[in-house]
This record gives sequence, C-alpha cells and structure tokens, in this order.
Amino acid sequence: HEQVGVNKFKQFDCVVDYSDHYYYHQSKPNPKSNSHGTMMINNRNTMKRIMKEWEILEKNLPASIFVRVYEGRIDLLRAAIIGASKTPYHNGLFFFDLQFPSDYPNNPPKVYYRSFGLRLNPNLYNSGYVCLSLLNTWGGKGTERWCPDKSTILQVLLSLQGLVLNEKPYYNEPGIKPAWSWESYNADVFALSCKTMLYLMKKPARNFEGFIAAHFRDHASVILKACVAYRNGRVRIGLFDGDAPVGSKKKKVNVSKKFKDSMNELYPELYKAFNRIGASLKNLPEKLEDDGDGKPANGIIGKLKRFWEAMTA
Repeated sequence: HEQVGVNKFKQFDCVVDYSDHYYYHQSKPNPKSNSHGTMMINNRNTMKRIMKEWEILEKNLPASIFVRVYEGRIDLLRAAIIGASKTPYHNGLFFFDLQFPSDYPNNPPKVYYRSFGLRLNPNLYNSGYVCLSLLNTWGGKGTERWCPDKSTILQVLLSLQGLVLNEKPYYNEPGIKPAWSWESYNADVFALSCKTMLYLMKKPARNFEGFIAAHFRDHASVILKACVAYRNGRVRIGLFDGDAPVGSKKKKVNVSKKFKDSMNELYPELYKAFNRIGASLKNLPEKLEDDGDGKPANGIIGKLKRFWEAMTA
C-alpha cells in the first residue's frame, strides 16, 4: 500500500483513474468521446451545476467524509464515509459510487454502495442498492425527497452518514419492532462491519489505497479493543468509544453465542490484516482466548473468577 497519512490525504480531489467505478461499467462509452465517456454530460446547465457541487464539497466536507471526482468523467464521483463513534459502524469505512444523470439536477444522482455482498443496514442492500428518501428510492414528503433547486450531493452524503449509518440501525427497518431487538441487530452489524474492513484491505477502492491502509493503521487498536469489549459483554454493542472499562466489575451485558463465535473468528483475521499494514498492536492478543481482563477463560482460575462474579452480582 502507498504509505500516506490520513491527515495528508485530501478530503476532496480530482483524479484520473475511474476504471473500478461501478457506474463506469454500467454505462456505455460515448462514441463522440476520446476517453470512454468524457462527454456523458452534454447539457451545459448540468455541467455547470456539477461544477457547483464540486465547489460545495471542496469547501464543506466534514472531517469524516472523503470524495474523489474524475477528470475524464465529470458524471462520476466516489465517496468514503468513516463510521461515527457510538455506533456499530465506528471506525469502519463505507464507500459509495455516485453518478449524475444527464438531466441533473432534475433527477437525483444514482448511488451504489460497495457492499461486498454484505447487508449491514436496512437501507444498504447487499446488491449495492441504496434506499433513501432523498434519492427518491424510498417514500418521503417535502424536503425528505430530492428537490432540484435545493438538494445537493453534500446533503446526500450527510444523510448517509447521519440517518443511515446511525447508532441503532434496527429502527431503520420499516414496521413495528420490539424495543430490545436493536442490540442483537447491532451485534450482526458490527460483525459485518469487521468483515467489510477485511474486504477493503484485500481489495481497496482505487484512488483510496493509501488512505484505507493509513486509516486502519491509525485505528486498528481501537477496533480490536472494541471486539474484545463487545465479545466479553463489557459494553453494549455499538456504544464503545475507545475507552470502555474492559476491567470493570460492573454487571456484564448479555452476549449471544453467535456473536462470541463471530468475534472469535474475525478478531484474529483483523489482527493479521492490521499487522500486515504496519499497525501498532502492542499489548493486544493475537486471538480472543481470554475473558477480557487477561485471565484464561477456561481452567480453574477462570472457573473460580466466574463463580465469585456470580456470587457478588
């Protein structure tokens, strides 16, 4: 991987290579173009509006969103969103490929989520389909839906980050749901987010290779600590903020065997992947073989510890 620090990676930039962009492969090259569809947008007003969108993004992107546009295809755009803290997406990276329609902004952009076949949110299908009122792909009223005069790409990206990748994505599911189910849903989401990290490190999005490696080098320790804290029931899944009391004597959160098994499997894979890209993993175990405070999970010490914890609970 290209060795670049996250702080040196521009939040907004114009690049050349769009060969792995989803909508490049979905759209046919324009025969009038010399570079596979440079002139996909022929409407002058649309081109002017896209240039305005670029300007808005360059000046107003929050620190957790990164965008690349393309010199040869102004109708294409790629965005990376960092999962927010206190959510099951914390420190994950989520990539979206966008395409401006030829009559933009009369119609909203097309948006494809790079899912790797995983569905970690009710609004993000494993096929890459994105369900969002602002994109007119879900019901909505008034300003919830795309408005040609007011809606922007920045608004789309902020909605994906704040409304979709939120702390309790279970409630994005339509219909009535029991209040307790968000926790089990978060468990599945966190495991899928970890799998997404592994896929991204194996097959990084083009023009983001160095950024992906640098991001996970910087956050590997916190991600692995979250795996330990969640797996051992020290904090509710999705609420870890990097400073959970792993050695706390507070009553543990109930964790399903399914989730424990998934962490037992994913943790060592993450450890190896983070180690390969040069992350600092000091004092972190290579495998989840303990109960969260360094004591063996099995054997006489572990049994005695669990006995006294049960007696004093």
